[in-house]
Amino acid sequence: MDFDLAQVRGLSGAEARQRLLVDGYNELPAAKSRSGLAIVLEVIQEPMFLLLIACGSLYLLLGDIQEALMLLGFVFLVIGITVFQEQKTERALEALRDLSSPRALVLRDGSQIRIPGREVVKGDIILLAEGDRVPADAVLLWALNLKVDESLLTGESLPVGKVASSGGEVPLVRPGGEDLPFVYSGTLVVQGQGVARVLATGAATELGKIGKALQTVEDEETGLHRETRRLVKVLAISGLALCVGAVIIYGLTRGDWLAGLLAGITLAMAMVPEEFPVVLTVFLALGAWRISKQNALTRRMPAIETLGSATVLCVDKTGTLTQNKMVVSQFYANGQWLTWRAPGQEFGEAFHEIIEYSMLASKKDPFDPMERALNEFGELNLKGSEHLHPDWTLVKEYPLSREFLAVTQVWQPREREGLVAALKGAPETVIDLCHLSEPERQTISAATAEMAARGLRVLGVAKAELANGQGLTDNRHDLEFEFVGLVGLADPIRPSVPAAIEECRTAGIRVVMITGDYPGTALSIAEQIGLESPRVITGPELDALSDEALAELIGETNIFARVVPEQKLRIVNALKQAGEVVAMTGDGVNDAPALKAAHIGVAMGGRGTDVAREASAIVLLDDDFSTIVSTVRQGRRIYDNLKKTISYIFAIHVPIAGLSLIPILLKWPLALFPVHIVFLELIIDPACSIVFEAEPEESNLMARPPRDPRTRLLDWRTVGLSLLQGLGVLLIVTGVYRYMLVQRGLSAAEARSAAFAALIAANLALILTNRSWHQTIIRRLRQPNRALWWVVGGAAFLLFLVLWVPALQTLFHLAPLNLADQLICVALGLASILWFEGQKIWLARRNGKGEVAGC
Repeated sequence: MDFDLAQVRGLSGAEARQRLLVDGYNELPAAKSRSGLAIVLEVIQEPMFLLLIACGSLYLLLGDIQEALMLLGFVFLVIGITVFQEQKTERALEALRDLSSPRALVLRDGSQIRIPGREVVKGDIILLAEGDRVPADAVLLWALNLKVDESLLTGESLPVGKVASSGGEVPLVRPGGEDLPFVYSGTLVVQGQGVARVLATGAATELGKIGKALQTVEDEETGLHRETRRLVKVLAISGLALCVGAVIIYGLTRGDWLAGLLAGITLAMAMVPEEFPVVLTVFLALGAWRISKQNALTRRMPAIETLGSATVLCVDKTGTLTQNKMVVSQFYANGQWLTWRAPGQEFGEAFHEIIEYSMLASKKDPFDPMERALNEFGELNLKGSEHLHPDWTLVKEYPLSREFLAVTQVWQPREREGLVAALKGAPETVIDLCHLSEPERQTISAATAEMAARGLRVLGVAKAELANGQGLTDNRHDLEFEFVGLVGLADPIRPSVPAAIEECRTAGIRVVMITGDYPGTALSIAEQIGLESPRVITGPELDALSDEALAELIGETNIFARVVPEQKLRIVNALKQAGEVVAMTGDGVNDAPALKAAHIGVAMGGRGTDVAREASAIVLLDDDFSTIVSTVRQGRRIYDNLKKTISYIFAIHVPIAGLSLIPILLKWPLALFPVHIVFLELIIDPACSIVFEAEPEESNLMARPPRDPRTRLLDWRTVGLSLLQGLGVLLIVTGVYRYMLVQRGLSAAEARSAAFAALIAANLALILTNRSWHQTIIRRLRQPNRALWWVVGGAAFLLFLVLWVPALQTLFHLAPLNLADQLICVALGLASILWFEGQKIWLARRNGKGEVAGC
């Protein structure tokens, strides 16, 4: 299409102002920000905070000011941290809006002026050149060798060529593919020039549609939160019922309602496991800290719990599996092949010539990633040789065009007479210019096809020499080109990816590649990283599939190619509907909706866009795909230890509650007072929040399949074993109390001393045995846990003080016991978990292994 820029005036200033009033600024709508008060109200509705507030209020009513202030102070601290995190997530759309508003060169009233990108309006004429970021979606009126990097929207690692529109009204189509007459907001011009008319601005652009998709995706409540909410209800009802029942029974049977109220309060303190909210908060916070040590930033702490049950990892190829840059990979010359592996590798003169002339056919400071790769390769591997020519003078350039897919540059050598022409481009164009024989054409075409099948971008290279006085014409066919060879360039995989893929396979995690690139390239990358897929589905094929048909194919397809952002979101949703727990990795704007929709969004921190980072739950700070495996391992370890902790809490509260209730029912003197409960909490709290959180991972952690997301943290097996552990301890401790009180005829204070010593010892035994449900206590002691010995040593020392210091004996309503009785009571407490240790040994022998299989 003929185009004369001088004949174009563009919009007038008045027209632009009017359209700006009607259509609004060329930016994405601001995210619906929430006030700090609104965020606080949301946070305190979480079950863990409700329970913390309830516990603090209860202690306040009981007059235990110190405990109440500690709990309520902890509430406000956690609320402050959570509000900060929540406000940070509100910035996702703001980051996207900033990205979509570059400066723009437009025609207004016949003059070229540069304006803020947010002031571009529909109908504006924009002028584009190398290095410009496109300010709005537009149709090209004129283009000269225009190439645009659209990886931001499509995931394609290579720039795509653009052509001018043939005229008339042309409907805007989605980005992706060569020779489209459209440019899109937020993309980058890497080569050539263009003039375009704006078709869409702001939220109506392709970039804006991604922003709207982000707004419509809602965060989901995790299973741990739902389970905690149910647990709160059960505990509240059970605790209240037992507390009221204890007061009534004591008052009716003994006639002492004041003492009955004290017994009821003690039972209430025993029944309310304040550790639950503390454990949930501490485990998630320390889990996020530990994951940060693995170069991963946790933006949404509930994702830590979900990590352990991830079954599918959706991976964007460009920049995630690959390095998002072009490198020289393979050469072909005179029937010989050379695969490039490392600097310093030996290669012959024929291959030297390929690099020499491909550099001569490239710009010295290019935007184009392939030209950049060729120049970097030559400067690194041909340094000091006669094949580099920094002092040659460029005489003439024959640029790339739609009709001629090759670049020719003619140079004047400094050291000799004559001219040298270098040609590089599409192999079929180079072959045609070299006037090769038919057998030579077929041989080179077969080599080109072989390289393309490996996922390489193939360029043909040729050379020509002109004698003195030979004139240059505009027709490249007048030059006598000699074919030099082929060079293949690739977007290389990250070195750590194959091992990470294998670890995922071992851990039962399925990897799915979702890319905007071509199927051949995707298959080549899949082969290099060890990813198998029975079939490949392309974007157009995906569009043609109904939701029902996609549901049938989603389970057997691990590669999706030529996919656009909306389709990525559809794939993630289809996997979720199939019952999968989906983690999605990505680094571009195009990944943001899928990152937010996935159960776990994992963004690349270095190469990733602000939008991807803000939309994700976890950010990999080192952009290393293998880090995701480390985060999954940490997620599994955290969930394992959380389950051990909850089991321990249930187990230890059974004897505490039982020892508070049984004396009431049997008309014995009270065995426990509030001070005893507080003492036990001094052991239980650090055991839960420090010892179990720091517990090393089990040896079979990454050899198990992912945890079923429908499995509850407190399933029947866990609850059953916890109750059995607790009942075993209750049986021993109650037996000790009864024996000392009835058989031995000791005072209530002396019997209480014996039962209390047995209970503390049994508590420590429960900590030790619940460190692992796979390994015995003795074997598990080989795994270091410094916090364990501080807790055990501290508890033993405090117990010694309570049993031997008269002032403390009075405070704890105890009486002195002889050393033999004390040692027997401690031994009986420790022996209360021997049956569970025996079960571990029996199961290990039954499975023929050194430890129990499964958890």
